[in-house]
Amino acid sequence: MRRILILAAVIALFTTPAPVAQGPGVEPVEPFKVGTFDIHGVPHVGLVLRDSLVIDIEIATYALEVLPEYPHVPMPEDMLELIGRWDYGLKYRLFEMVNHVVNNDLLTGDGRADYVYDVSELRTRPPIMYPGKILNAAVNFYSHVFEGATPDERAAEMRRRREERGVPYLFQKPSRGAVVGNGDPIVIPYGRDRTDWEVELGAVIGRAAKYVSADDAQDYVFGYLVSIDVSDRGGRPPGGAPFTSDWFVGKGHDTFAPQGPWIAPKEFYGDPMENLRQTLSVGGRTLQEARAGDMIHSLWEIIEYASSIITLYPGDVINNGTSGGTAAGAAQTRGEEDRYLKPGEVVEASIDGIGTLRMPVVAGEEPKGLTGAELPPVKTYRD
Repeated sequence: MRRILILAAVIALFTTPAPVAQGPGVEPVEPFKVGTFDIHGVPHVGLVLRDSLVIDIEIATYALEVLPEYPHVPMPEDMLELIGRWDYGLKYRLFEMVNHVVNNDLLTGDGRADYVYDVSELRTRPPIMYPGKILNAAVNFYSHVFEGATPDERAAEMRRRREERGVPYLFQKPSRGAVVGNGDPIVIPYGRDRTDWEVELGAVIGRAAKYVSADDAQDYVFGYLVSIDVSDRGGRPPGGAPFTSDWFVGKGHDTFAPQGPWIAPKEFYGDPMENLRQTLSVGGRTLQEARAGDMIHSLWEIIEYASSIITLYPGDVINNGTSGGTAAGAAQTRGEEDRYLKPGEVVEASIDGIGTLRMPVVAGEEPKGLTGAELPPVKTYRD
């Protein structure tokens, strides 16, 4: 660490900074995203420029503060702290940091600073390790209504939903254990052979929200990320409790909540209800593509509904739902035998203006030594 600090000081002292605005009046010279990356084997918060370069903010701020015009501003230890402090002045120091490295040519070439890395040389972690809550909107795109039914049945149900929107339907997805980052494997649990995909926009809450109106909901958002709601369509075995569905089985497995690859702050992304485009491919074949106009309830209505039930806090993630093109309707696109995810495939989920998650699919190991109380393979109770 001492060597790094000395190098940072030398870089700063022998760099002639261009005059730029500081403090609350500063604006970044180019947009950036924020993420979490393994640097020297330890998760660090970084700024992502041009979707290809990462600035380690912990070291970059030391270099900046060698200059007398920049007072000390402590850096956040993780993304949750960054989000919580963003509107309390931290964003201005990050704006100054971006302007310093860009204006002084510290990103590339011979003058590249030691605290700048290529994205490709770092492990990309989930941006938030880990959200306090993940709330997903179920069947919130018209094109996802009654997937797998006959065309007439789907058309009738879509008409009904347009006439009777009601309120959103939300479910909670586990966080730690389910949340993984870009490039981490999606693990299909042993015997669970009906694994589905759903690309979604994740809105990251920026400040505490309770009974927030849809008209004001955008003010409570910090930024946006790409989310995949991986789903187990195998259901629960018959017998026992008389329930017809099990959301924990369907949504709660390890690795079933990929998030990332980073967060686009709302200042740089804009209004998702105007510019959202979310897509997903499996094995290079595009299966989902949708825009905000296909949503039944707007993102802002979802936030109003969620905050009327429970207080939302910085770092909570609200997912907007998914569109048509899931495995439920993939018998027409992938064939009946291949409609669900298989080990060896690669899922790519993208949102324009944010980035792409590229997730390999692998098979989970067969568990040993259990007593029979575990979730069994689907084939033991379904054809």
